[in-house]
Amino acid sequence: MRMALSIVLLISLLSAIAPLPSEALNVRGHLLKSKTFCSPPILLGPGSVSNKYYHDVDFPQGHIAIKSFDAEVVDENGVPIPLHETYLHHWVAEPYYALKNSHSADSQKLPKGVLRRNDGVCKTTLGQYFGLGSETRHTATWVPDPYGIESGNPESAPEGYEEKWLLNIHAIDTRGVADKPGCTECKCDFYNVTIDEYGRTISKNYTGGLFCCYDKTQCKVKEGFNGEVRKLFLQYKVTWLDWTDGVVPVKIYIFDVTDSALLNGTPEHSCKVEYQVEECSSVNRANDDCTHVKTSRAVLPRGGDIVFGVAHQHSGGSGSSLYGQDGRLLCESLPTYGTGQEAGNEANYIVGMSTCYPKPGSIKVSDGEVLTVVSNYSSDRQHTGVMGLFYILVAEPQQAAPAPSLCFSFPAKWCLPAWISSNM
Repeated sequence: MRMALSIVLLISLLSAIAPLPSEALNVRGHLLKSKTFCSPPILLGPGSVSNKYYHDVDFPQGHIAIKSFDAEVVDENGVPIPLHETYLHHWVAEPYYALKNSHSADSQKLPKGVLRRNDGVCKTTLGQYFGLGSETRHTATWVPDPYGIESGNPESAPEGYEEKWLLNIHAIDTRGVADKPGCTECKCDFYNVTIDEYGRTISKNYTGGLFCCYDKTQCKVKEGFNGEVRKLFLQYKVTWLDWTDGVVPVKIYIFDVTDSALLNGTPEHSCKVEYQVEECSSVNRANDDCTHVKTSRAVLPRGGDIVFGVAHQHSGGSGSSLYGQDGRLLCESLPTYGTGQEAGNEANYIVGMSTCYPKPGSIKVSDGEVLTVVSNYSSDRQHTGVMGLFYILVAEPQQAAPAPSLCFSFPAKWCLPAWISSNM
């Protein structure tokens, strides 16, 4: 009783005289930090395409737990650029290991960089830690407490290497183009290309997708339209906290609805990243059934608790779902379409995808469980180069969440030290 009274008096005293934290407290009272960075400049004229990789980009240093990664395209003054002017096809962020001293004699035979991929399942083609597209402004990336994505652990880097981060940004300038959907869906006719970025001949059956809108290609612009070359940036905000024993690490898994490995009985995943939706038949149109449904299955290498889930789709998408081996719904992610002209609310573009935040421990998956991805698109018209990805974070079961410290929200969010709360 005497201890409880002392605690009440301590709380009252701290609330009255303690300096209030300028940043939120998180995961057993540790300070949550955030910083906004900008990519190198992206130069775009009307109809032009930029799809570049930027290495050694600005990123928080040290051994940290990443809590969110949010981004958008802005101009030189930091003003957001609407999708109907510059379409953000996708951006991805990924760590890699860079050789510390590439000029020494001992390092001449070593690779200068080694990618640090996620945990699967399509990590040879989809190895990123974070990645979104047009939906980036209104899609949550927050990793719930007490979980975090580990970065900067010096013990994880191979000898002689250090961890850095890269960005891949694929943006298409659609100012003055002859057909905005044709450009954003990378239809080959509008780009007038017959070979891909590696010099390979594009099949006549391939009508649109990444093979036709690679870096420095040009989409058809209306005759007489003139527009200046603009200098744009991907502005990204990273939120993190210093790594502690109170953080539960999560594994990143990305599923692709084009993955046919399990269906074909092959050991290697065949994640093609994109696919085509054909226009629905007259019979289906008469029955008001113009929804294209694509399904794939893949084995989850390691099980645990799903703590976050979200899908990635392009315009025309109507939602995606992830199911367990027994048919139970693990997560459903639905798109939000814009209705206006301003950045973040662009009509006919997906401006956000809903996310899943299951109650910790409520959605469990097993080692080797077969998961099913279902991706739905409207087939009212043809869509080329669409994607059906599903991104989940899994906490392995042996890493149980620690009990949180006693926290308060008045007059500002703060927590008692662990040694006090553990003795109450």
